[in-house]
Amino acid sequence: MSTLTDDTLPVPPRAMRDEMVAFGIMAVLLAIVPLTGIYPFFVMQALCFALLACAFNLLVGYGGLLSFGHAMFLGTAGYVSAHALKVWALPPELGIIIGTAAACGLAVITGYISIRRQGIYFSMITLALSQLLYFIYLQAPFTHGEDGIQGIPQGFLFGVFNLAKSTVLYYVVLGGFLGGFLLIYRTINSPFGEVLKSIRENEPRAISLGYKTDQYKLLAFILSGTLAGFAGSLKVFVAQNASLTDVHWSMSGEIVLMTLVGGLGTVFGPVVGAFIIIAMQQYLAGYGQWVTVIQGVIFVACVLTFRRGIIGEVARLLRRSL
Repeated sequence: MSTLTDDTLPVPPRAMRDEMVAFGIMAVLLAIVPLTGIYPFFVMQALCFALLACAFNLLVGYGGLLSFGHAMFLGTAGYVSAHALKVWALPPELGIIIGTAAACGLAVITGYISIRRQGIYFSMITLALSQLLYFIYLQAPFTHGEDGIQGIPQGFLFGVFNLAKSTVLYYVVLGGFLGGFLLIYRTINSPFGEVLKSIRENEPRAISLGYKTDQYKLLAFILSGTLAGFAGSLKVFVAQNASLTDVHWSMSGEIVLMTLVGGLGTVFGPVVGAFIIIAMQQYLAGYGQWVTVIQGVIFVACVLTFRRGIIGEVARLLRRSL
């Protein structure tokens, strides 16, 4: 029987100190963005996808469960939040809560179905469920089909913060991202996270130790899907629309790409990967369909050059935990 790897051991104090210092630097840099003249929409969009990639990394990087359908949580939360804001005229905080709750409910149902299978079968089931929802949303009246839900009102958060102001909206999105990031960080460094890592490394051994692995994997799937939905609800206020793009299988592919480029199983890798991919889409938009080709070339280069991802290689060179 093989032993568990070092990745399943509790994080030493030095590693936690390195990660908290890195978090502090990241938070400060993101907080001063409105003072730098950087286009705020780009950063807000990147923050939403960074939280989405971190949620996906929790599932695949620490649980070993590769999902090809995480776009369904992003899109479902976006549609529900958009409908609640525009049709039901609910305040922003309730719109976010309802959208996130819808993603959580969907994660419970899809997780219960897919978690019974392992490996590529699990991945294919999540892809099939995601595509099923895509065609449901294509035909459902409340989603408006290919037109999507447009012109979503931003409103006042808690009746005080005017989200129509870009600076206010930026700090709300930043607060949501940092809160979600810290929740994920606490999860992976908790006893639950250590068990999850042991299941990733050697599930038969975890079972022999008395752990009900299916329950742990289901909880990880639900938490990951819920946080992905939270990112989708925040994205509605940034883009002011909800469309089929967020539910399509290609979006799930982009999530995988962000995580792998940044560094699978690293704390900050998905954040860096999300910013790189969104930056390419933003600043290479003039090349049209060639953006996909350029992304593919960069992805191949990263896989061949940075086997651990960008942050994974940086952490190895600096001998620091990132």
